[in-house]
Amino acid sequence: MNRPIWRRGPELALSLFVATLVILFIVYPIGTMLLESTRITGPMPHTRLKGVTLAALDVLPPERRSASLERWIGNATEKERVEAMTAAFPLAGLPVPWDTVAAYSAQTIAISASLMRLSIEDRSKVESEYAISLVMLHKRTALAFLVRDLLSPKAFDELRAGVEESRGLFHYRRAIVEPFLRNALLNSFSIAVMTTVCTVALAFALVFAIHRGGTGRPLLVRSMILLPLVAPPAMIAAAMLMLFGRRGLITNNLLDQSLGLIDAEAGQGYGLFAVILAQMLSFLPAAAIVIDSVLRQHDGRLEESAASMGASQARILRDVTFPLAWPGVKRAILLVFMMSLTDFGNPMILGRDIPVAAGIVYDEILAFRNTPLAGAMCMLLLLPCLTLYWVLELIGRGKSYGSGMVGSRPELRLPATWRFALGALCMAAASLILLIYLTITGGAFTVLWGVDWRLTTAYFSNTGLNIGFAGTGYGSSDRGLGLVWDSLSINLVAAPIGGCLGVLVAYVVDRIRPPGANLLAFVTLIPAILPGLIFGIGYVVAFNAPFGFTSFSLSGTAAILIINILFSNMFVGVLAARSAFQRSDKHVEEAAEALGASLTKRLLLVTIPLLKTAFLLGSLYVFIDGMTTLSSVIFLISGDHKLASVAIFNHASSGEFGYAAAKSVVIVMIAGAAMALAWWLERTDRRGRTSAVSTTGTKKK
Repeated sequence: MNRPIWRRGPELALSLFVATLVILFIVYPIGTMLLESTRITGPMPHTRLKGVTLAALDVLPPERRSASLERWIGNATEKERVEAMTAAFPLAGLPVPWDTVAAYSAQTIAISASLMRLSIEDRSKVESEYAISLVMLHKRTALAFLVRDLLSPKAFDELRAGVEESRGLFHYRRAIVEPFLRNALLNSFSIAVMTTVCTVALAFALVFAIHRGGTGRPLLVRSMILLPLVAPPAMIAAAMLMLFGRRGLITNNLLDQSLGLIDAEAGQGYGLFAVILAQMLSFLPAAAIVIDSVLRQHDGRLEESAASMGASQARILRDVTFPLAWPGVKRAILLVFMMSLTDFGNPMILGRDIPVAAGIVYDEILAFRNTPLAGAMCMLLLLPCLTLYWVLELIGRGKSYGSGMVGSRPELRLPATWRFALGALCMAAASLILLIYLTITGGAFTVLWGVDWRLTTAYFSNTGLNIGFAGTGYGSSDRGLGLVWDSLSINLVAAPIGGCLGVLVAYVVDRIRPPGANLLAFVTLIPAILPGLIFGIGYVVAFNAPFGFTSFSLSGTAAILIINILFSNMFVGVLAARSAFQRSDKHVEEAAEALGASLTKRLLLVTIPLLKTAFLLGSLYVFIDGMTTLSSVIFLISGDHKLASVAIFNHASSGEFGYAAAKSVVIVMIAGAAMALAWWLERTDRRGRTSAVSTTGTKKK
């Protein structure tokens, strides 16, 4: 419907508002982090430092300048005089003729001899440079505070610090050249490759068993493999230590103390295998969902036709089932690889002496505040992800993976050996996941796991555990469930806003369609493409002093947590709303506009009611991921605003399994309740629409 430009004013204003938010909270943090990774901070060259020092001295009155120089030169130590003279010779255009690594007393004698050998003109140059060198090397801070009121803040900081910034690839080269950093990158890549192969293979086998009769309890198996979706990232690592660590239920109590087969103190629960197993369980749901979405759409008649032509089950799987599932498999490969590459919770808890890139980034940000190196490491982590995406897209390019029909599962019965093997695999996977959850639940009510098996509820209280540990300092500062309620309050704010923004973005892209609509839709998907680690560090760099204004800083506030959570997960609501828009009739909204409804009324009374399901899905995803996320927010918490997921990671890292388990249990219960509530609301809404349609049809008759 063509309308004059003045009638489109509100729509264009809404488009501009939405685009501004997306640029500010998605594009700006990522772009800022990219720029930060090229920032190089280093000492000023002496020639540059000399100019800065002279400029500061020039603002002093002549009498005060002379008095200060005389005092500083007279009070200089032998070390300061030697270092100043070592700098004065090059500034005067002369080489340093003595051994600069010798003792200062020996250098003092050599300096006197060197000055005696100079011509009167050269000696005068060196002596004039000596005073400036002494001030710029050793009295620069005193000078800076002496003239602080006479300099701009930038000039004061420049003089006091004596450093300058430039741009370059220094941090990228450092990450590749330095053995420790390079090994961390290689370790991350190796772990990601092994985790991806194992996880995707396991996910495909489990989903194949569910859809092809490989298990007698497909619904139960599907539910069990999806359970880790609502688990905090560090929960599985903590449970594995509670099972296989030094005080582990299996390694210590069963295999060591009861059977005497191993020495639990050797730490079998740590190392490469433990990291890969924890990552497999953590990322299995994501891979299974992607593969399930393609396997359930297969036309079973293709496999039946292959069987009728004499193909064995192995050949059917190789030549029919797997090729048709390749679009989902390759997306699962990319997803798991990316998640594993940037995971630092599992490697830091279980990896012991295995450095990984994500762990280096964590240390550089929190311990050293070295954001340029952290940014460079993050950008380097993108390279294998982009390379893998390009390779996967090349494989099978130009081929068609659809039969043009979507049918039911094939009537073929799997061979008995296949059913046995797949059934055993499903039972093993489901049992291990169930064991993880039972262990966490048990740990939440056990006095001290592996030592004191008495029951307690102390880990759920603010006073913490005091049984038998009075005066020992045992226990965490983040006791009780206070941080769980803090996380809940933050996500209760972020979730509905994220759901609404998802609907608004979809409305702008699919209904208003301003210039650049497709680009706007792509930008909202960037957080889904980029690992959360990168997005989180982008917020650290961007909003500490946004656009250079420290007064607008969001660091340490609840706002930065809310904004990060909702914008990093908003893409689900956008995708769901766009899908709903494509199935809905836009003439309903046009009719409302023709009747004089404003844009606000159309959104509130027509558009949003039609997109309740998309709003619920978007809000639910923001809420659940916000309750369980770690990598994106661990750099954004502060003393006043913490999140339970980060506390669980800290508890697990320090061996405080009771506190980690208690918080994990409550978070899982909250996430499960949220999913049940969303399901109930959606079902109620569907029943209401069905009842309304039935009533309307009856009246028409």
